[in-house]
Amino acid sequence: MLLTFSWALVLCFIGYQYLREKEYKSEFLNAQLQQYNRHLLVAIEEGEPYETYIASHEKPFEDLRITLITLTGAVIYDNSIPLDSLDNHRGRPEVAKALTEGKGYNISRQSASDGRDYFYSATCGQRVIVRTAIPYSSTLQDLLEADWSFLIVMISITLLMSVVAYFSTRRLGKDIERVNRYEAEQEQNRLKRQLTNNINHELKTPVASIQVCLETLLSGIALSEEKRQELIERCYAHNDRLRRLLNDVSLITRIEDGSALISREKVVINQIVDEVAEELEVMPEEERLTLHRDFGKEVIIHGNPSLIGSIFRNLTENAIAYSEGRNIYISLLENDDKMCRIRFEDDGKGVEQEHLPHLFERFYRVDKGRSRHKGGTGLGLAIVKHAVQFHGGTITVTNRPKGGLRFDFTLSKHNIL
Repeated sequence: MLLTFSWALVLCFIGYQYLREKEYKSEFLNAQLQQYNRHLLVAIEEGEPYETYIASHEKPFEDLRITLITLTGAVIYDNSIPLDSLDNHRGRPEVAKALTEGKGYNISRQSASDGRDYFYSATCGQRVIVRTAIPYSSTLQDLLEADWSFLIVMISITLLMSVVAYFSTRRLGKDIERVNRYEAEQEQNRLKRQLTNNINHELKTPVASIQVCLETLLSGIALSEEKRQELIERCYAHNDRLRRLLNDVSLITRIEDGSALISREKVVINQIVDEVAEELEVMPEEERLTLHRDFGKEVIIHGNPSLIGSIFRNLTENAIAYSEGRNIYISLLENDDKMCRIRFEDDGKGVEQEHLPHLFERFYRVDKGRSRHKGGTGLGLAIVKHAVQFHGGTITVTNRPKGGLRFDFTLSKHNIL
C-alpha cells in the first residue's frame, strides 16, 4: 500500500516535471521571438522602413513568418502570404492577448491562410502589432519536446528505491508480525494464567466447605437427623456450584480455542426468547421475573443455538441474581439482511458507573459476598460477551435512566441457511 502510494507520488511528480519542462521550453522560444518583435517595433516607431529592417537584420529562426497588424486587426504586411488572401486578425488568440496584455503566444494553431501549423508570438506596439510565427517541423518539435533523460533517471532511481523498500518493508513486516504474534501469545498466556488463578481461587471455598461437611459427617460425632440433612444439602449445593463453574470454564475455553469446530445452523431468535420465558414461568415465586417481549417479526441468524441461548439465559440469570427488580424487557431494535440489534433490560437498581467497564471481565464481582451467596460463578457475563463476539457482534452495557441495567448487542446474519 505504501509502495503504491509512493509510486503514485513519483508519477505525479514526473508528469508535473514533464509538463513544466515543455512549458518552460515554450516560454523560452516565445522570449526569443518577443525579443525580435520588440526590436522591429522600435525600428518602426523610430521611422525606419520595416522592409529594410526585416531584410537587413538576422532572424532568430529560418522560415520565420513575419506579420504586421494594425490595432484594428487589418494585416498590412506578411512576408509569406499575399495580403489579399488575409482576413482581419483581431480575433486570433495571440493577437487578442497582445491587445489586452501587450504580448501573447500560441503553442500550436493551424493557420487559416495556408493550413500549416505554427508557433505564434505577438507583441503590441503603439501603432501596430508585430506577430512572428515558426512553422511546425521536426526541428521545432524536437526543440519543444521535454528532455526525457532527466525523467528516465528519476524513474530508474524510483524503481531502485522501490525494490529496496519492498524487500526492507517485507522483512520489517515479518519482524512486526513475529513481534505481534509473540505479544498475542504472551497476552493469551497471561489471560490463561489469570483464568487458572481465578478458578483456583473460586474452587477453594466450595471445596473447603465440602471437606468440612464430609469430615463432620465421617467423624462419628452424634448429629441430629436435621443437622445431618443440613450438611448433606450444603455439600450438594457446593458441588452444584463446582459443576456450573466447570461447565462455564469449559464453554469459554471452547469458544476461544475451538471456534472453528463449533457448529452453525439456522437459529430463530424468537424461539430461544420463548424458551427463556417458559423457563421463568416454572421458577420459584421468589426468583421469578416477568419477561416482556417486543419482537416485530421473526429474526433468523446463522449461528450456534447453544451459544445464542447462553446469551439470553446468562443475562436473565444475572438479572435474577443481582437486579432486585421484577421485570425483564427484551426488544428488537434493528433487523436487516446483515445483522440484528437486540436490547435486554431489567428494572433493578443498576450498578455504579465505575463498575460498568468491568462487568464482562471474568470473575469480576460488584459485591463479592453477595455474588457467592447467590451462587453465581462470575463467568456469566464473560460468556455473554464471548458468545456475541463469536457471532460477529458487539455488546455494551449502561444504566437505564429509570433504574436497572441495559445491554445492547448485535448479532451478524452472515450465511443464513
